[in-house]
Order: sequence, then structure tokens, then C-alpha cells
Amino acid sequence: MNPLGTRLTVLHVVVIAMLVVLTGRLWQVQVMQGTKYASTATATRTRNVMVPAVRGQILDAQGRPLVRNRTALVVSIDRMQLQRMPDGGREVLKRLAAVLERPFDEIEKRVRPCGPGIRRPCWPGSPYQPIPVHDHVSTRKALQILERQEEFPGVIADVQAIREYPLGRGAAQALGYLQPVTQEELERRQGLRASFSGVDLVGRDGLEAVYDEWLRGKPGLRRIAVDRMGREIGIEEQVAPVTGDTLITSIDGRVQRIVETAITRAVKKAPRADGAAGVVLDAQTGRVVALASYPSYDPSMWVGGLAEGAYERLLSAESGRPLVSRATHGTFAPGSTFKISSVAAAVYDGYPLNGIYDCPGAINVGSRAFHNFRGIGLGPMNLKTALIKSCDTIFYRFAYQQWLRDGGMKPRANPKDPMQFMARQFGFGRPTGVDLPGESGGRIPDRTWKTRLWEASKQENCTRAKTGYPEVAKKDPSRAGYLKTLANENCLEGFVWRPGDAANFSIGQGDVLVTPLQLAQAYAAIASDGKLRSPRLGWALVRPDGRLVKKIDPPVSSKLPISSELRNYIKTALAGVPKEGTAAGTFSGFPLDKLSIAGKTGTAEVYGKADTGWFATFAPADKPRYVVVAMVSQGGLGGGSAGPAVREIYEKMFGISKDGKTVKNLDLRPAVKLPTIRPDGTVSAASQ
Repeated sequence: MNPLGTRLTVLHVVVIAMLVVLTGRLWQVQVMQGTKYASTATATRTRNVMVPAVRGQILDAQGRPLVRNRTALVVSIDRMQLQRMPDGGREVLKRLAAVLERPFDEIEKRVRPCGPGIRRPCWPGSPYQPIPVHDHVSTRKALQILERQEEFPGVIADVQAIREYPLGRGAAQALGYLQPVTQEELERRQGLRASFSGVDLVGRDGLEAVYDEWLRGKPGLRRIAVDRMGREIGIEEQVAPVTGDTLITSIDGRVQRIVETAITRAVKKAPRADGAAGVVLDAQTGRVVALASYPSYDPSMWVGGLAEGAYERLLSAESGRPLVSRATHGTFAPGSTFKISSVAAAVYDGYPLNGIYDCPGAINVGSRAFHNFRGIGLGPMNLKTALIKSCDTIFYRFAYQQWLRDGGMKPRANPKDPMQFMARQFGFGRPTGVDLPGESGGRIPDRTWKTRLWEASKQENCTRAKTGYPEVAKKDPSRAGYLKTLANENCLEGFVWRPGDAANFSIGQGDVLVTPLQLAQAYAAIASDGKLRSPRLGWALVRPDGRLVKKIDPPVSSKLPISSELRNYIKTALAGVPKEGTAAGTFSGFPLDKLSIAGKTGTAEVYGKADTGWFATFAPADKPRYVVVAMVSQGGLGGGSAGPAVREIYEKMFGISKDGKTVKNLDLRPAVKLPTIRPDGTVSAASQ
């Protein structure tokens, strides 16, 4: 056969085979799988765009905004689109930086993902979300971007709702802040993709975090038809977003400002003070009226992303860790404010309520002398006077005798530990359950706790018992010697609950730690009906048109195991503290006949630092409406640091003049009715 003819025959066969295969494939695609590919082709011509919902407001008890929304022109970056560019979008970012008049490095850092070793600013959210780089751009600059999209691919400029904080730094830790939802969260938690729009922010702290599910609302959906080039040609379907619920709180914005000002002034007056906290509770319901911590910060700094170094400053010791609330997270030795628990423990353990007890300048507890304040003996007195004059030695004796009855250094199998038992009944040693995240539980030390501490620190103590503290000895040889002796003692018998531990416990010293909110909760139980209520900031969730979604009531967690007679006895004693006790100087000239104050000062020693000052109160003493607690870290004497802050709070709340002659009787009573939100969204405060 002709070779050329053979090749042509083979070629014809190949061509025919290819045509057969192509025909078969076309039949498969068009007939067998036609429906599937038609559906796929249709899907590629639509884009689903999630529309974020407007986040609900947070209001105070009178309906005034604590957190509200404002509209702003926001410039955002589609990072995924930039990454598809040959230069990673650098030229686009440079042009954008010139228009926004921002440094290129700043914008570049804002769009990089956060991760290990990456300092803020960076983007903590999902890489598929638009990343905001400027949250208050002018209309002129926004138009420059929108009208020249060919120069700014991947750059978006649109109107968005931005969080605004009318109180400024006020209640910052309690209100919390927002951050973008992360890709890890979307992947980890089922159902989040349905409830998040992809550009939503999520509450990271405070009320924003606790009530995030209600505040966030539900995103809408816009199904957009596009051509094969991706250009929008119409809207196929549109579902409007649902605005989040409004959270009404029991906070009174006016009282909050008063407390913030008072504790700030207290810190500035004390030379070594480094922090403070103030708590105001409704004495009858347990609702939080004000919750303040110093230092604070402006929560608006989170809007649009933190500047470089800002996050580190919020958590740094040098700046006082303003992100952390000293009212709910800070734990401090309570000093003599703790004696309401100790006197209850003594009476519960069998000591006569109306007995007479000697108050010497010092008593021996084990082999060591424990002194009264400044070593002053006050003679025989009843328990009422012991609270008013704050006699330490009476409580030392109670604790030492109870320690001995429990077996002393060789405790019996089930020691009674009356002081620890009663402290826990007052709510100390566990979180109050307040509707805020991450609350500290404080510490009530006992034999079990001390054994665990010894087991955890034994190796370090035994090593230090041999090597000492050479790094300390270079500057302070005497302190280094003391620390070495202490380490040796703790190495050998650090697990033992010593008589000194019991004595210090009775006056709120040693290893006892409480939060200001825990102390306020305990005083509220004494001031009201003996019930321990879990404090609440949230009062109700309502729709923007005023329809009630959920009422939030402070639950009763327990009841003090003491009689009403003992509670009234303690209340009467505390009412004498501002009149003739340790707060008499602080309240000199105050019209106690018109507004009776009951309370207890506390001065807690802190090794290597100045004393922590406390004043825990309620008023009016006969019919308590408010519980007010102030704490000043390194403030010195409680009556001289926290006391003036509490006095200032009462003066401002009740309109009392400095000379004590004028009482305006301002209408700052705790709200008893929710403010009314009308269908048009306007708010009116409820009459009291």
C-alpha cells in the first residue's frame, strides 16, 4: 500500500474517532448532565452579599445612651482581591494612602493578618471580610475612591454604623468593646455563619460580650445578578437585616460619672495610689447602679482598629492595666471591712452577742504578739463598739481560740473552721455571678488551700532555703536574709495552718482576697433581707420599637445563716462608724441627721507597698437604698483615702453642700420602672 495513503487512512480514523468522542461528550454534557451544568451556570451569574444588621444600643436606667450608633463613611479593603494582583496590591495601597493622607506603612499593617509575633495594628478577623482602614473618611475622599474604581480595585467606601460612647472613659470595662469575628470562630462554632454577616463585629468584653447574641441582630441578604465579567446587572432577591435588641441596664449614667470622678480624685490625692474602684448597688434588688475602675480608657479606640502599641498599653503594668476592671477582676485584702463576716462567725460559733470582750493593745497568738492598730488598748467593750472602733485584738482572740478548738497544729479530722465557713456564706471565695465575663472569685484560704500551695511551691522554697536570694542581697541584705528564713520555714512546714494565719484571716489580712463587687454584695445582704443576690447590670432586652424581649432579674444565690437580730445588730454598729468610729473624721460636718450612713473602713497591709484603703457603706442606714463601696490601691488608711471618695459620692448623689447645711434631695433614687421606648424609637424615663 502507498505509505501516503496509509497515513491518510490512519488520520481519517483518528479524526472520526475524535468526532465520535466529542459527540459523545457533548451528548453527556447537554443531555445526561444538562440540568446540573445549567444550574451551575446560573449560580455563577449570581452573588450572595450578606448585609450586616445595625447593632442594638445599650441604655442606662433612665433611657440615656451608654453605647449608641453613629453613621460614618468607612473605607475598607478586600484583602483577597489585593493578593491576586502581581504586586500583592502595594500600588493600590500607596494610591489609597495618598488619598486618605495616611502613612502607607500604617495601612499596610492594618490589612495584614494577626498571628504569633505580629504586633498590632493587624487584622484579627476573617481574611474574607472587608478590612476597615479608615472609619471617618470625608465625603470628598470617598468620592475620589468611588469615581476612580479602576485605580482602586478591592477598595470599598460605604456608610456603616459605628459604635459611640457618650460617657467617654466611663464604665469602659463594664460596657466592653467589639472586634471582628475570626475565621477560626466561624469554622469552630456551628451556626455562626448563619448568624454573622462576615463583616459583623462581636463583643469581646463587658456587656457587649455577654449580650452579644441579642445586640448583634440578624444579617440581611442581597442576591445580585452579574454578567460573565462579574459586573452587577440587577438584584434578584433582597432580605432586610433585623436590627439588634436594645439592652437597658440598671446603670445610672449620672451616678456613674459621680463615682468615676470621686475615685479619680482619691487616686490623685494619695501620693502612691496606683488604682481604685467604686461600686454602687441598689441595696434592695442587687442591681448595679455604677461600676467604676481606675485607670480607665476610651473604648472608642477600638473603633477602626487599635493603633500600634495601643493594645500593649492597655495591658501593661506601667499604664496600670486599664483594660482590666479592678471592680470585678481585681483582688485585694479587705482589711477591717471583712469584720462583718468575722463577727457573724463568732456569734454563730457560740460567742454571746451581747457579751463584753477585752480589747488590749496586743495579745499573744501562739508564740507571737499581735497588735491592735498602733498598739493602743481600748479596754472592755461589746461587739458593737468593737466594730465601731475596729478593735483587732478581740477578733485575733476569737480566731486563735477557734483554731485551738479545731486541733491547732494537729487539726482534727473535720475541723469546723468557723471563720472560713461564714466568709463563704457571705459570698467570698467565689464569683458573684455578675453578668460580666471573667470575674475573679477572690480567695478564702484554709488548710486545704495551704497544702496545695505548699505542694506547688515546695521545690522552689527548698532551693531558695539553700541558695538564698543573692539578687536581693545586692541591694537589701536584711530582706534577703528574711526571705531565706521564710523559704526554709515554708520548705519544712509550709503546709501547716498556723495560729498567725487564723489571726490574720479574722481581720481580712494575710492571704484573704476579695473583689470590690464581692464586698458590695456582702454589705447588700446585711443591708437588706439577708439574701445574697447575684448582681446584674442588664435589666431588660427590648426591640427598637419598645416591645419587651426579656426581663433580667438578679437571682438570689443564697441566704446568710444568721438571725435578723444579728443582722440588725451589725447594721446598728456600722451606723456608728461615721459618727464616732474610724470614719468620724471623714464625715465631720456631714449631715448624718438628714442622711445616716452605715459602713466600715478597712486598711489592709500589702508587703512592699502602701496600704490598700477601703470604705464599704450603705445608706440611709435605717432604710438602705444604696450600697457604696470604694477601694484605693496603695491609698493608705481607708478613712483617709476611700472614705473621702464615698463621702463625695453621697454628697453628689443627694445634693449635699460642702458645709452640710443644704440637702437638695436630688431624684437619684434607684429606678424601679423601665424607661419607655416608643414605637418611633424615642425614649422617655419612667417616673419613680
